[in-house]
Amino acid sequence: MQTEVKEKPRYAIVASVQLPDVSDVEFEASLAELSELAKTLGFRVVQTFVQKRSSFDRTAYLGVGKLEEVSQFVKRGIRADELEDEPQAWDASAVEIDAVLVDHEISPSQARNLELAVGCEVMDRTMVILEIFHRNARSRAARAQVEIARLGYMAPRLREAAKLAGPQGRQRSGMGGRGAGESHTELDRRKVRDRIAELQREITAMELERKTQRARRLERQGLGLGGVSLVGYTNAGKSTLMRALTGSEVLVANKLFATLDTTVRVLYPESVPRVLVSDTVGFIKNLPHGLVASFKSTLEEALDASLLLHVIDASDPGFQRQLEVTDEVLQEIGADEVPRIRVFNKLDHVGDEAAQNEWAAELRQRYPGCAVISALRPDDVAGLHSTIVSFFQQDLVEDELLLPWSAQQLRGEIYSHCQVLEEHAEEEGSRFRVRAEPAKLRSLREQLYPGSQGREKEDWEV
Repeated sequence: MQTEVKEKPRYAIVASVQLPDVSDVEFEASLAELSELAKTLGFRVVQTFVQKRSSFDRTAYLGVGKLEEVSQFVKRGIRADELEDEPQAWDASAVEIDAVLVDHEISPSQARNLELAVGCEVMDRTMVILEIFHRNARSRAARAQVEIARLGYMAPRLREAAKLAGPQGRQRSGMGGRGAGESHTELDRRKVRDRIAELQREITAMELERKTQRARRLERQGLGLGGVSLVGYTNAGKSTLMRALTGSEVLVANKLFATLDTTVRVLYPESVPRVLVSDTVGFIKNLPHGLVASFKSTLEEALDASLLLHVIDASDPGFQRQLEVTDEVLQEIGADEVPRIRVFNKLDHVGDEAAQNEWAAELRQRYPGCAVISALRPDDVAGLHSTIVSFFQQDLVEDELLLPWSAQQLRGEIYSHCQVLEEHAEEEGSRFRVRAEPAKLRSLREQLYPGSQGREKEDWEV
């Protein structure tokens, strides 16, 4: 019998400086978020070190005293019996700290000096997010976007890496470079620039291909270019809601950035017109601007959408901050003008039934027109489904069509793309009273009444 080998856990500590303009609530929320990011990356956070300062230390981010405290903790390690819920499989007297996670983006020199002082790997917030993106990207476009962001992050850090490598080999001469004396760092930077340019060309080509394929797919399916896009803070329940609205199997995990690639499915039960639903990458506080730019094509589903469902975790005390972050990012990518419904999700995580009803009423009062739901409750999902369908049906027009007996092959198309309000048989054929998009009605009339363009409907039906 084969014994399962359990992967040894990795341990990390979090270090952060609280500046004077950052409130205690905001500071604690950011620390909690970094711990969740660390969990997604496979780390277990065992200690947090905080320091209040007027500014970051320019040398090593932390002040001298706090830096020494962190260094001593890392050198000592942490005993297994000090860890709550620690699996008994690890009986070592002490476990090593694998990384120090810093809750800000720090400079290359700060990272180098901090790493030298504490004696283990140092990852700032941006590096943590980049590593998560790197691991979770699946599609060719997402992988290319992540690589651009990683290269952009690493380029200014090449000089510090060269310092750690020592003086040997810093200078390089010979053919193929700019000339004698060109440094390894300069060559590496030039390679980075060339690779970024190559990736950007690939992404441009992929975007054109994606738009062409998407337009063809929508045309084949008889769908308009509009659709619904789920946006919001990561881990707000977007994938769970996507699954509930479309009846599809999509990844649902209690992790930040569990998925990066946009998933597109048809709203189910299907409606007239049929509606595409897409799930986009989640937003997060202090998302590096380089990542926002790199992931613009991933977020373009939000730009293409006719309606945004802004999903918010109703059970999170800091939801207001999440709401503001999403609004800011949507504005940054130019999607703030798209019609939007705020969907407060995870209501089932808010106390008992009385507490849930009270909180739902308060949210509806504060945010008129919002939906307050649990994506795990079929009745709540059905109500949101109805709201979505109503939005897309507001521009439908009502009309009558006469389907001659000789053209009954078009009956399926009428039912697929029109909301049939009434049907009855007449001598000439079947008469339908329908609601549909004007463009679809024009297309059906052209098939039913060839050569009738420009005539009145009564003439077409003769």
